[in-house]
Amino acid sequence: MLATPPDFDVLIVGAGISGIGMAAHMEMKAPHHTYAIVERRDNLGGTWDLFRYPGIRSDSDMHTLGFDFEPWRHEKSIADAPAILEYLDRIVDDRGIRQHIRFGHKVISADFRHDEARWHVEMELADGSRTRLTANFLYLGSGYYDYDEPYDPGFDFGEFEGQVIHPQFWPDDLDYAGKNVVVIGSGATAVTIVPSMAKEAGHVTMLQRTPTWMFTRPAKDAVANFLRAILPEKLAYRITRFKNIKMQDFSFKLARDNPQKVKDALYKKIEKALGPDYDKDAFTPPYNPWEQRLCLVPDEDLFRAMKAGKASVVTGHIAKFEKGGVRLTDGEFLPADIVVTATGLKLAVAGKIAISVDGEPVAFNERFYYKGCMFSNLPNLAVVFGYLNASWTLRADINSDYVCRVLEHMRQTGTTIVTPVLTAQDEARIVEDDVFDFSSGYIQRGKHIMPRNAISYPWRLNQEYVIDRKRMQEDPLLDGLLTFTRAGSNAQRGEEQLEAAE
Repeated sequence: MLATPPDFDVLIVGAGISGIGMAAHMEMKAPHHTYAIVERRDNLGGTWDLFRYPGIRSDSDMHTLGFDFEPWRHEKSIADAPAILEYLDRIVDDRGIRQHIRFGHKVISADFRHDEARWHVEMELADGSRTRLTANFLYLGSGYYDYDEPYDPGFDFGEFEGQVIHPQFWPDDLDYAGKNVVVIGSGATAVTIVPSMAKEAGHVTMLQRTPTWMFTRPAKDAVANFLRAILPEKLAYRITRFKNIKMQDFSFKLARDNPQKVKDALYKKIEKALGPDYDKDAFTPPYNPWEQRLCLVPDEDLFRAMKAGKASVVTGHIAKFEKGGVRLTDGEFLPADIVVTATGLKLAVAGKIAISVDGEPVAFNERFYYKGCMFSNLPNLAVVFGYLNASWTLRADINSDYVCRVLEHMRQTGTTIVTPVLTAQDEARIVEDDVFDFSSGYIQRGKHIMPRNAISYPWRLNQEYVIDRKRMQEDPLLDGLLTFTRAGSNAQRGEEQLEAAE
């Protein structure tokens, strides 16, 4: 092992919610460890800085999309991107994190070398030059989708002469006042864009191939605002967070156990917003609620735009793009000056970083998740992939807390390598599960690159936050699988490595 220490104990990739959360947890729970955050963009915020389309907002309430340690203070719990960025900016400034962020650093590759117990990380700077850092532990808060390339459904825009825009690359100067806009898609992005553009556009049509289950709720959480008015801020936040976590869990399980009851409740809210004569088929997907993520319509904004005649929802398939609009296979023509392709994201694993161990490339689709946080036989690396059925930050918080415990154990025992060990014999006995029990297009398209998933802990990315939180906090670190060693140890079994760590 080298006599000189690495540049940092922990290198955090990404200054979005996941990366900032990890840094804040380290400041509180692993203060003896040095760290840096490397961020490819020139600003923090990740998704909330990248996406600039009209109306961009959370589709989860900020009392659960916010961190467990930092109360959400805004009146609206369904928040727009500027409010979320303000929240993150306050955290990095109040907690001394900003000085640890290196902007304009895009991670290209990372190689872990056992003999040194450190990662060698290569990064590209804004001017195209390369630089390198070393770190004992790598924490990937780089998100779950491709920042460079969105999903391309392969449209041929033929004779269409208007503007074509993907929400991931929204132009700053787009003028859509008085114009006809067709937004292709029916997911969270489309449901956000349509009512926002409808305020200025001539008309906005949401063209969906298949409908999506939608639910309405107020953008302001009356209970949260009442509690904050009468209780200390942190107590009010904890109560609201507990309430919303329980409601998310209850709603998801009810949808799985009694889907018709949930369908009826969703229909009832849509009918209240649009009236009894609304087109029910336009809001009836060919799957049950929570087989894909539900789309939030805060304050009924989409439905209000529809009632005002400023927006409409059309279900159909595209035949071709013509001069002045979109022709559907049933012959209907949708006039369009602007087409927005809200057709989805493209999944990416580990931020597309070329990960290797001792020079050997790591194929994540050959590794099993370990506690939804680490990977089988991959040392000193953790990642965040948030919940599909709840707020992303819930997983980010419990993973950060867990990794801090791991780091502190390494410090106390003088160990430098931590690995979830899965032997070939144990792997042969694993019964695999679908990593994502969701039918969403972007999930299905990307499953072939995703890590493997077992039916039971610990080799699993679970989708039950309440259970995950309890297990991550209470299950012992020393479970016979997670092994702690020093550089140069050749032990393979958990008990051998633990002995080597003494």
